[in-house]
Amino acid sequence: MSRSTNGTRQQASDRASGPTLPRMATDKVFPSAAKALEGLTRDGIMVAVGGFGLCGIPEQLILALRDSGARNLTCVSNNAGVDDWGLGLLLKTRQIRKMVSSYVGENAEFERQFMSGELELEFCPQGTLAERLRAGGAGIPAFYTRTGVGTVVAEGKPSEVFDGETFVMERGIRADLALVKAWKADPFGNLLFRKTARNFNPMVAASGKVTVAEVEEIVPLGGIDPDAVHTPGIFVDRIVVTRSEKRIEQRTVRPA
Repeated sequence: MSRSTNGTRQQASDRASGPTLPRMATDKVFPSAAKALEGLTRDGIMVAVGGFGLCGIPEQLILALRDSGARNLTCVSNNAGVDDWGLGLLLKTRQIRKMVSSYVGENAEFERQFMSGELELEFCPQGTLAERLRAGGAGIPAFYTRTGVGTVVAEGKPSEVFDGETFVMERGIRADLALVKAWKADPFGNLLFRKTARNFNPMVAASGKVTVAEVEEIVPLGGIDPDAVHTPGIFVDRIVVTRSEKRIEQRTVRPA
């Protein structure tokens, strides 16, 4: 009994006198969108942006990215917003060199730049785009899918036959910077998205080498039920609280 007790005490002493591990940052909150992007933007980077249409887009972070003046950007997003909001603002200032998107139908400036050869475009089926982002965040460099086989989407890409079916290889996406919009966050960066505003945001958050989250509310640590966390804070580097306009992309009303 004595030897066991002494051994336990010695182990405790060894732990106390051993090297101290660095504490993981628990407060990632920045005072403004501009401050949250400080030191992260530069010409030529790939930026992944969450949202679907105008739903769940990081509005204020996009404005801060525009104001940073970074140019020749490759933007990965389901779409490019509309002409005067969302990523459409970056198209207007000619800061985007290339778009990786699945849908571009709501932005006339996008169409004009693409048709005139001013903007490079990589079309990507919506489900494939989501999986490319997810794969990048999971450390998966590539995967095979049947989507796009036999179309222009598959041109120039490797293919393989599995069980008699042809599959095309798609690369995972690992963005230099990821911008997302969440409903709630805690100081560690655990994120909770609201309903359909979740859309591409969790995959985008995971895909970024550095991820910045724009949120409506910050709650104390433990304020988000662990079962309700959509994106763990390990994926999130910076947080900023903003007031979003939440514009309506398509308004349909009945006659009075």
